[in-house]
Amino acid sequence: MTAAAIEIRELSFAYSHDIPVLSGVSLDIWPQDSACIVGPNGGGKTTLVKLILGLLEPDSGSIRIGGLPPAEARTRIGYVPQYARYDACFPISAIEVVCMARLGGNFSGSYTKQDKQLALDALAAVQLADLARRPFSALSGGQRQRVLIARALASGGDILILDEPTASLDRESEQHLLALLAELNKERIVLMVTHEVGFSSTFFKRIICVNNRVYVHPTSALTGELIREMYGGDLRMIRHDHRCCPGGHEHD
Repeated sequence: MTAAAIEIRELSFAYSHDIPVLSGVSLDIWPQDSACIVGPNGGGKTTLVKLILGLLEPDSGSIRIGGLPPAEARTRIGYVPQYARYDACFPISAIEVVCMARLGGNFSGSYTKQDKQLALDALAAVQLADLARRPFSALSGGQRQRVLIARALASGGDILILDEPTASLDRESEQHLLALLAELNKERIVLMVTHEVGFSSTFFKRIICVNNRVYVHPTSALTGELIREMYGGDLRMIRHDHRCCPGGHEHD
């Protein structure tokens, strides 16, 4: 049986000892898995991502990525943050943004020929190779988002994590992004924090609901008026009757 790529067991974390953000979280992410991470603001979505990235340490429990703690497995993960802060006047090209992912690959502080080729390959993967020399500030919002995904791909990892990548995109750009993620998912794990479940659930295999605890649901082919009202768009139904583990879980 294939081993889980990410194993989380009985994980708990709190910024303050009196207010736990995550409690008793157990979760498996499998090779070539795709899942959207949803939940209310303050429910722990971003905290869960930071723990997987190794930016935070759990108070109890464990995270293993390919059997290693996150701090030792960071090269396996490409991360696209929610907000990319940049100076619009700073003269940096798309390929230079992507090359930033290679800075930790050598001690010279400069990019090798291999680094530049990997950056070009990553831009080609997101269909932007022809804009490699274009100033980053001159790109559209959707193109900039694809450049940031290319930067994550250039790190060489097999796990792609995106935090609200559709937040500033129009509907057409969002659909192009989801089509791109579906293609990338053929070779790597894709995890995405999102509020746009009504659009994205048509691509993801599973929905990870985070609100202090974590519940994992498959998506089904059914839609419902209540779900449309909650998320403002069509959504594949979350089946609360499905047991994602032998013990299952219950909702009040």
